[in-house]
Amino acid sequence: MNPALAIALKAAVVAVLAVLAVLAGSPVVTAVFGRADPPRPPTTSSEQAAAADATDAPGIRAAAATLRGGRWIGMLERLAVFATILAGFGEGIAVVLAIKALARYPELKATSSGAAERFIIGTFTSVLFAAACAGLAWWLVGLW
Repeated sequence: MNPALAIALKAAVVAVLAVLAVLAGSPVVTAVFGRADPPRPPTTSSEQAAAADATDAPGIRAAAATLRGGRWIGMLERLAVFATILAGFGEGIAVVLAIKALARYPELKATSSGAAERFIIGTFTSVLFAAACAGLAWWLVGLW
């Protein structure tokens, strides 16, 4: 194979998988949130609804209002994780997660809702998805 063509093909594979990691990660994370916090069944009376609201802590979905900007932060996080893995800088994942945790700490500390669970589930899902895409890119580029 022509070396220039091989480089162009490898760059295209990396670019496509980077876009996949960044953009397709949001629906994956949303689906995991749905599995972790299924919608509550409808109640039959207002008294039952009031009792359910008084005893149940706000769910993971309700915590989205507390953690504003999560979708954009998640996309940037997946891009950074993808890039650090492909660059062979595994320590970069720790840097990305530390920056995210420190930035969100005041919001997580100030709430007793499902914000912490949403943060942890979203971060783990996002990082695992980006790592899977980076691993696939690494493997595909290594094929030729």
